[in-house]
Amino acid sequence: QVQLVESGGGLVQAGGSLRLSCAATGNTGSIRKIGTMGWYRQTPGKQRELVANISSGGTTNYIDSVKGRFTVSRDNAEITVSLQMNSLKPEDTAVYYCNAYVLPRVGSNWDLYWGQGTQVTVSS
Repeated sequence: QVQLVESGGGLVQAGGSLRLSCAATGNTGSIRKIGTMGWYRQTPGKQRELVANISSGGTTNYIDSVKGRFTVSRDNAEITVSLQMNSLKPEDTAVYYCNAYVLPRVGSNWDLYWGQGTQVTVSS
């Protein structure tokens, strides 16, 4: 089984920066290919929303509210995805989740994995 493990959340003042990281662990030898990887966030009472994602070829996608402030990147060899968050605002406060589409060596169906979530709190 493959797990995604996140790190890097915490408390920061408005205008500050945080870097979130997410790494695949467990039976990574069972992976044939990693597809799109991304970051979502969720606040109480709201649906989880896409923040940014990056394709296996490096194409990135961001929601408008984080463009110019957040940068998503990945390391295909290490099977990691990161989110550099600059100029943080109180409205960025949320639990952040990483995800990844994984094609196993056995079978032809892509699996979607999620991390456990990491809290980001931005104080005003």
